[in-house]
Parts: sequence; structure tokens; C-alpha cells
Amino acid sequence: MRPGSEAELAEMVRQATGPLRVRGGGTRTIGDAGAGAVLETGGLAGVTLHEPGALTLVARPGTPLAEVEKLLDAEGQRLAFEPMDHRGLLGTSGTSTIGGVVAANVSGPRRIQVGACRDFLLGVRFVDGTGAVIKNGGRVMKNVTGYDLVKLLAGSRGTLGVLTEVSLKVLPKPEAVASVLIDGLDDAGAVKALARGLGSPFDVTGAAHLPQGPDGAPVTMLRIEGFAGSVDYRSVQLAALFDSMAVRVERDPQAVATTWAAVRDVAPMQGAAGDVWRISCKPSDAPGLVARLEPRAVVYDWGGGLVWALTSEGTDARARLGAFDGHATRVRGAGTTPVFPPEPGPVAALTRAIRAKFDPRGILAAGLPG
Repeated sequence: MRPGSEAELAEMVRQATGPLRVRGGGTRTIGDAGAGAVLETGGLAGVTLHEPGALTLVARPGTPLAEVEKLLDAEGQRLAFEPMDHRGLLGTSGTSTIGGVVAANVSGPRRIQVGACRDFLLGVRFVDGTGAVIKNGGRVMKNVTGYDLVKLLAGSRGTLGVLTEVSLKVLPKPEAVASVLIDGLDDAGAVKALARGLGSPFDVTGAAHLPQGPDGAPVTMLRIEGFAGSVDYRSVQLAALFDSMAVRVERDPQAVATTWAAVRDVAPMQGAAGDVWRISCKPSDAPGLVARLEPRAVVYDWGGGLVWALTSEGTDARARLGAFDGHATRVRGAGTTPVFPPEPGPVAALTRAIRAKFDPRGILAAGLPG
């Protein structure tokens, strides 16, 4: 099914007699949405409003992400939350859509500074499991009517409703960018260095560590963005914090963009055999968790708060990691281990109650947890 309008979508949902599987561009399928008829959002496409002066964009869910980014780039703007492209990591094809980005709350390395996708979501329109059309939020950040519902839809993966429109805050692109690179650190030393950079007054917008960098050696990376003079000053001052280490500054914008795109899209694990786990944890715990897991490859992002780990096929990462302050999601791979981490009892009860409210028949993405 491929509705061409919100009204058509609402009627399809109302008339549904069985489960529905919501699909955007099909580029970031994680977990099993369950059996059922496929409901595609590609027919609901197009940017309906872009006000550069108000830093606001409104689009239908099937709008290709590349189209949105091209439109914003022409006005010197961007999606500051830096959405990841999952295709290389998951081995999928298709076209990433803005609705898919919102539905999965996709965010990249800049999250440590500006927040996640949901933090830029001003408002939504969606069709719930009864076929009712719901509008929540507005087109400016000061309008916080129904703010919690806007937050809930981001990351709900179609379990609460099918998006028909999203309103987003956008930001200007920076004039210049630089990366402070530290060579040769082990994982524990790298996480400490990242913490020092993030705790500095130099407004770091990316903090990552690759135990195996582009040349096979460890590299620790801190990104700075902004006006050219400010970036020059801050990069020098930030590098000076690590003057006892092998530190260098990369100022070529293309080289910096390529490096951070590789971090964002987890390039070291693309095409490599094995399962991929996404681990959210306290940055200080990350090196110990990695040592416990013994992965084939690893990428530290968000100062160590996000760890991507490549393991042997069928590895139960949660069993190896044991109890820790965080959670692990199997992003790629097969096996009997649940893709998403189990929710604590009270949270699971709240999830069931929310889903029952918006999808009382249980027909939307029935195979996914809330």
C-alpha cells in the first residue's frame, strides 16, 4: 500500500483488518516489525515550507533526506543533528527519507553538542492506529503545546502512528571546521582525552576514537566548528591541552568532513562479516566494556558514550557485558538474542499503556517494542 495523501493513509489504516508494517525508504531496518501488509510512505513526499529566516522546515515523511539537505545547503543551512546513513553498515539500498530519520531518531556525532533529532523536532502530524489524524506541536520552538508527544514520536519507529508531516528547526552551516587529532592512544587514554576536550571551553562538536584509524593506527578526534577566526584560535588552544601527546590539527574542510562522515556512518564495519552492536554507556565505562566484549572492531563516539562493536556472528553481547549502566542493541546480525534491550518492568508497563492509547488494535509495527 502506498497512499498519496494523508486522507488516503487514514482511510487505509481505518480499513485495515490485520497488522501493518510501516516503511519509508527501507534503508535502516532494525528489528522485526512483524508480519503484515507493507504501508509505504514514499507517496507522501515534498517540502511544504522552508523559511530560512525562521530556521524552519516542514516536510512530508517520504521526502528524500538528500533533497532536504540539498535545499538547506543552498541557503547555507543544515540539519545540525547530523543524521547517520545506515546503508553501508546494514547493507541496504533505497533512499533515506526524513520521516525515517525522525521515526528512528537518527543522530550523529554532533549530538554531544546540539542534541538529537528529537531536540529539533518542532511538530508532527500523524495517523494513529485508529485512523485518526493527530497534529502536535508547532513550527517555532517557543510553541510547546503537546511537546511530550512530539518527543514520543521521534524514535517510536512507527509503533504509535504513521507520520504525515514533520516540522524541524534547522541551523546555519559553519564558516570553518577543524579536527584536533591525537595519535597512538589506547582506549582508556583516548576516552580521558575526549573527556578533557569536551570539558574545555572550546565548544567541541565531535569527540570520537578509532582504535584502527584510516592508516591502521589509533586516532582520537575532536572537532571544532564556527567562524574561521574562532576555529583557528580554538583549535590551537585545544591542541595545546595535549602538547605532551602526538597531536596535530587538520583544517582542510573536505578531509574533516570525510573523517567525520566515516565516524557517523561507522565506516570501519561496513562490509565486514559479523554482528554489529550499538552500546550506550557512561563514557568512563566504555573501555572496560569493550575489553569484556572483545570485539573484532570498535568505534567510540560521543566521547565514549556511544560504542559500535563488531562481534562474531551469533554473539550475545548482553551476556558478555553483564550488568552495566546503559544498554546494548543488536543493529545487525541474526540469532535468538532480542534486537532491542529488555525494558524494566515499570517502563514496559508505561510503553504498553501508551501504545494501547494510540494503537488499541495493535496493528502498527506489532513486532517492535515501543
